[in-house]
Amino acid sequence: MAAGVETDDYLTLRHQVCFTLAVVSREVVSLYRPLLQPLGLTHPQYLVMVTLWGVGEPISIKELSRLLKLEAPTLSPLLTRLQSAGLVERQRDLADERSLLVNLTQHGLDLRVRAASVPAALFDRLGMSVEKIETLRDVLDDLIGHAKAQNDRTDRDTGAVET
Repeated sequence: MAAGVETDDYLTLRHQVCFTLAVVSREVVSLYRPLLQPLGLTHPQYLVMVTLWGVGEPISIKELSRLLKLEAPTLSPLLTRLQSAGLVERQRDLADERSLLVNLTQHGLDLRVRAASVPAALFDRLGMSVEKIETLRDVLDDLIGHAKAQNDRTDRDTGAVET
């Protein structure tokens, strides 16, 4: 606890980390909207495409879900819309019939060229240096790590099963 701050002082909206994270998420995602609209992508679809561009080869839905930290039922409708737009294709893994692979189409690969300007445009809209944004990302990654470790401990302690 910070010196000179009473316990009750932390029961204000200003001190709720979850509130700050929720607001910043909404605000930053809203800055992406006009940048992604010409690409025909929503923000969640953009994140799927960025992941696929980074992988560069067919990837299982399970692995894509892990990388995006999304449950498969959340990811599936995103992939359906991307497939309808001709950006990705899904096919059974020949090595494991139970597994579906996601791959970029040529149209999906070509879209990367148009999307290349999005990060710089976002930095410009934020009016912050790349270094400051990278520092913020690193701090948030650290926060995610701490929260995940605590959640994993809690799950082990309560016997919860991770899905």
